[in-house]
Amino acid sequence: MRVVAWNCAMALDRKWPALDALAPDIAVISECARPERLRAAGMDLPPRRIAWTGPNEVKGLAVIARPPFRVRRLPVHDPALPHVMPVEVRGAGLRFTVLAVWAQNASGGFRRRAEPGPFNRALDRYGWLAGQGPLIAAGDFNNHERWDRPGHAINFAENVARCRRLGLVSAYHLARGEPFGAESEPTHYWRDRREDGPVYHIDYLFFSARWQPRLRRFGIGPFADFCAAGLSDHAPLAADFDLGRGARSAAKPVPSWLLPVRRRSARNPSPLNGATGAV
Repeated sequence: MRVVAWNCAMALDRKWPALDALAPDIAVISECARPERLRAAGMDLPPRRIAWTGPNEVKGLAVIARPPFRVRRLPVHDPALPHVMPVEVRGAGLRFTVLAVWAQNASGGFRRRAEPGPFNRALDRYGWLAGQGPLIAAGDFNNHERWDRPGHAINFAENVARCRRLGLVSAYHLARGEPFGAESEPTHYWRDRREDGPVYHIDYLFFSARWQPRLRRFGIGPFADFCAAGLSDHAPLAADFDLGRGARSAAKPVPSWLLPVRRRSARNPSPLNGATGAV
């Protein structure tokens, strides 16, 4: 099963071929128009294949599935958190939850020291879902530990610590063996979309630690393919999970940048800030 998270910078109908070429089973798409607009543009997205939220009909948050998977926004979704959405995924003998994230931090009015930010608020509201079965939290978090300030409730280190307590690990940090705050690969080419301009690592894919042995490949899309090509200022994240014989789908192309995850021994563990164990 392949999971992709991408801030497509709007106009998904025009950029769909680039996403479709990645052959995602589940795609978390930030800055996505509402389903009715996508269908009007000719995209085949029946209700069971897309869940969507947002106050802006051209710039919301979506989870899109391809057969045999289907999705539905969970009834517990809180309209006060319009850019974090809990979604049930079913198919291929599986049932799990995706917590889709497009965190509106400073732009969403979270500027004061004591304001926890949308993702922390979402964990208050939806953290219990991690105890109900496998959970993936993925998308554009708009946050990084290098921006943390002492005593601020929105600090990304707090996000990471809460994910750890919920039994979630980060696909990037597991695959690359790098600590939080020292990521060598950017996901966001801000402002001028130049490779040598302001770059940040602010998109993440956390998942239940019980699936850790099943993470087979992980990668970040190349700057040339997604940013220099004019598609977005974000590159997508992609992760392949082997979820067992009953969940296998047809063979699909593997992009050259989607690399096998090297297994680390107990003597050389991945720096997951203590994220161990199963949900």
